Amino acid sequence: MEFDLTWLLWGLPLAFGLGWVASRLDLRQWRIESRQAPKAYFRGLNHLLNEQQDQAIDAFIEAVQGDPDTAELHFALGNLFRRRGDYDRAVRVHEHLLARDDLGRKDRDRAQHALALDFLKAGLLDRAESALLKLQGSAFEGESLLALLAIYERSRDWPQAKAIALRLDEVEQGSFATRIAHHLCEEAEQALRAGDTSTAREHLEEAVRRAPQVARGWMALSALKAQSGDPGGAFDALTRLATHAPQALPLAAATLVELARQTDRRDEAVRLLEAFDTRAPSIDITEALAQLAGNPAQARERYLRHLEREKSLVLATHWLADEPLSDPLAKQRVQAALDQASAPLRRYRCAACGFEARQHFWHCPGCQAWDSYPARRVEEI
Repeated sequence: MEFDLTWLLWGLPLAFGLGWVASRLDLRQWRIESRQAPKAYFRGLNHLLNEQQDQAIDAFIEAVQGDPDTAELHFALGNLFRRRGDYDRAVRVHEHLLARDDLGRKDRDRAQHALALDFLKAGLLDRAESALLKLQGSAFEGESLLALLAIYERSRDWPQAKAIALRLDEVEQGSFATRIAHHLCEEAEQALRAGDTSTAREHLEEAVRRAPQVARGWMALSALKAQSGDPGGAFDALTRLATHAPQALPLAAATLVELARQTDRRDEAVRLLEAFDTRAPSIDITEALAQLAGNPAQARERYLRHLEREKSLVLATHWLADEPLSDPLAKQRVQAALDQASAPLRRYRCAACGFEARQHFWHCPGCQAWDSYPARRVEEI
């Protein structure tokens, strides 16, 4: 059977025509997708401005599929996932960016920082630490050090926290002397629990040397000296506190009274407390002066003197407790009612988050802020 060349002559033009049509269709489809990608991007921005995060995420996913090489779309999508709490997907987006060989140094550091934030928000502190450590020497070094400081404080790794705070101090990210002093005090407490008094004293002496304005160091040093059988040195530490951190003297007033009795330095303590009381009346200062008074009548006089300047249900309760009344049963009932009513007023309140507690905290258990508790009771704020 002979081959008919006529079919070949007809087939070549037909194949060429079909190829041309297919190329035009592909080109048309590419143009459509190219137009759709920017539209999806702007649609995502519009949803984001309207605080519609779910719709914005859908739009950005569509835009990323249309233009998978654009890093900015990946960053926007990853940040949206993190803000919505979808940390697994945020991690995958940023890890995908880091796996790309064509990513520049600046975008790579940015992706590493975003990945660290994903881990932080998810509570994966060990993985966040590893990611943050890789940012040393980058444009995100300052932010990474601050995040590492928060991680170490949260995990109570005080030596590491102190090392990071010292580094931040060196790179001029602000003054971290106060934080360093608190870290040293925490290390001193750990040393005391381990029975290492010598190391604890070294930490506290360094704390008051670095940041004498931090009252915690002086109070801890005073307590350590008193525990070591040196009440005179303990009293002297509190007088130094009154010089460098006078606003915190109410916190140490009761201890000062006890040490004054042990060292027979009552007059010195009274002068110190009265000097503070003249500038700013305080419940704790007045109670301390009442304890140092010569007799109950003088103590009641201290309470009345305070009440003349500032109203205080707490001190009114103390005054009534020592005041003789004709009906002991009535006095007992009134006293119990006043004690109950005044109890919440004796608390301390965090100035940053409002967390209230019966005791004073240097590190707020609610918001993790340092020195956010005033030295005054709730009634005095």
